[in-house]
Formats: sequence, structure tokens, C-alpha cells
Amino acid sequence: MSNTTPSLNSARPVRAVRATDPRPAMLRLSLLCAALGTAWLLVACGAKNEPQAAAPVQRQDPLVVNVKPEMAKNFQVQKVAQADLAPTQDIAGRIEANDRQVTRIGASVTGRVTEVLAEVGDRVKPGQALAYVASPELTTAQLGYLRANAASQLAERAVERARQLIQADVIGSAELQRRESELSIARAELRAAGDQLRLMGLGQAAIDKLRTDGTLAPQTAVLATLSGVVIERKVSSGQVAQPGDPLFTVADLGNVWVVGGLPEQSARSVQPGQSVEIEVPALGAKRLQGKIVQVGDTVSQETRTVSIRTQVDNAQRELKPQMLATMHIVGATQRQLAVPNVAVVRENDRDHVYVKTGDGAYRLTPVELGAASGALRPVLKGLSEGTEVVVEGAFHLNNERKRAELE
Repeated sequence: MSNTTPSLNSARPVRAVRATDPRPAMLRLSLLCAALGTAWLLVACGAKNEPQAAAPVQRQDPLVVNVKPEMAKNFQVQKVAQADLAPTQDIAGRIEANDRQVTRIGASVTGRVTEVLAEVGDRVKPGQALAYVASPELTTAQLGYLRANAASQLAERAVERARQLIQADVIGSAELQRRESELSIARAELRAAGDQLRLMGLGQAAIDKLRTDGTLAPQTAVLATLSGVVIERKVSSGQVAQPGDPLFTVADLGNVWVVGGLPEQSARSVQPGQSVEIEVPALGAKRLQGKIVQVGDTVSQETRTVSIRTQVDNAQRELKPQMLATMHIVGATQRQLAVPNVAVVRENDRDHVYVKTGDGAYRLTPVELGAASGALRPVLKGLSEGTEVVVEGAFHLNNERKRAELE
């Protein structure tokens, strides 16, 4: 008993000391205070050293160009004002022969082509032989002419005998009248047979020879019916030709057509009789004058355009069919806002101008402009009357703006 009691008594004070000892708690509190103080110090120091990022930074408009006062005199400005403009439309087209002066020539009989005399580009005159055709129809028609000629001669002799007999009081006047009627019919048949031979292309000399000595022509000619240029040939030697086949196309190129397609939105602004300026690249800088002779009444489904036709004089034969051309159509004069062409800057496939916003400050401003009319462009949207825009030096201002962007 005496041995265990002291040990129990000695253990109790040890547990009480450990449970109530304030030193570990004080140590932890000291470490926590030290950590909080350090953090507060770091925050305070950081707040002192950090620049004032919360304040907004004023950035310059990238579309504005500022120039120094000594450089401002190099840029000329002008107020946007009203001007009398005649809008011009540029229409792509091509040269074509005037259809009213084009003829397609074919054989008048069915037969085989024995000779071709004309080629594309040859100039021909009315009555000139372009080809020769051998045909059984021609032979039959010549025989018919010979029969008509013989009948006409027989009727003439019968009338002559009747006149002699009536003088001898052998026949009456009624018989003479009958024979004279037969002579008139025979002569009419002879003329008709001769006209048929001429339609078949047989010349008058060949017809006279047929009537005098009975010589048959072996072939007929395909004759030109218009003075002009052969622009197409669709026949070769040995080919069988039909009356409905166009063998040659002859055109008088004294005046030609310029044909193009007008956008459907602009069709109502063009009227027949309106003057047009024609530019043909093949003729260089030379420009021709013409008039609109026809504006189509329908719209092409493929191109959404309305056909337009202009007639141009071509006395010198400089214009050739299928040449490319551009039609400059000048519309009616209108009064509207306009800016000079030199003030326009093309940027990102849009038109812009530099508007003066202050001393030495110019801003790139997008605008909508119409087609050029001389040295001016009509303003559709983006500017108001009296606005000052740069009309000299806009190109240099734009270069300066791009340089500033790169920097």
C-alpha cells in the first residue's frame, strides 16, 4: 500500500500540469500573429508599389490621324456640297452585224455544188456569183423555156397569117382576135419561164443564148443579193444543196450594232434614242458615239440582265463583228451631294474619305458612293452637306495611319 500510493499521487500532478500549461497555446498565438502581420505588411507594400491599374487608360482612335501643324498645310480640305451630276453606267458588250443589213443566201434549186467562188471576208456586189450548182431542175426549166419560146414564135406567125387573110376577106375579125389572144398567152408564158430561170441563178446572157441557139446551161449560180462582206460560208464543193440551206451570209458593215446586257435594276433609267459613248479596246483610246436603238422587254434568267442595242456608224470598217466593247451610258443630270474622286480612299473593298475632326486631326470615314460622273462621285450615305473632307493628300494620310498601326 505504501509503495503504490506515492506513485498514484505523483501521476495526478503531471496530468494537471499538461492540461493547464499555457505555453503551447501562447506559442501558436504568437506564430499566428506573426503570420498575419507579415501578410498585412506584404499587402501594404504591394499596394504602395503597384501602379494604379484601376484607372482607365485613354486609347487613341485607330481611324484618326494626327499631323503636326507644319505638316497640316500639305493637306487640302473642302466642304461637301451639291453638284449637277449625270450618272454614267459602264456596260460590257460586243460588236455584231446589223441584222437589218444581213442576208443569208442559198441555192434556188436542189443540186450538187460544183464550184465555190467566195470566201469569208470577201466583199461582194449584188448579182455576183458566189458558187455554182448543177441541177436537173435547171435542165427541166430550160426545156420549159424552149417550149414557151417555140409556142410564142408559132403564135406570132399565126397572127401574121390571120392579118393577111383578113385583108383578103378570107377570115373574119373574130379569128384574128382569137389568134392575138393566143399570142398574148404564149408571150406571158415565155416571160414566166424566163423569170424562173433568173430565179434559179441563170444570167440574162445565158437565157438569150438559150433562146437564140438552144444551148442549155450546165449549171446555175448562187448570186449575191446584197453589197457587203461575206461573214459566213457553209458550203463546200461536192455538197448537195437544198433551196432552204443558207450557204453564205453577207452583211453590210457600214453600220454595226453594239449589244450588251443592262442590269435589271438599271433598265428603267435607259431609253431608246439616248446617246452612248462606245469604247473598243481594239481601237485604243478612240471613242465612238452612238444611240440606243432598242431596250429589251424581257430579263434573261441566267444573267438577270436586259438586252440593250446601240447602232454605230462604221464607214471605215474599223469595227469587226465579235469585237469587245464597253458602252458608257450617260443618264439625266441630277443635283446631289458629291465628293471629288481624289478624296476617295479604297480600304477593305469599301470607299472611305478622311473627315477633318479638328486642327491637324483627320478621321477615316466609310461612305457609300455612286458611279463616277466626270471627276466627282455622288454621295449616297455617310456624309452630310458642309462636312470638311480631305481632297488633296488623302493617300498620304492613309499611309500614315497604317504606319501608326504597325508601330
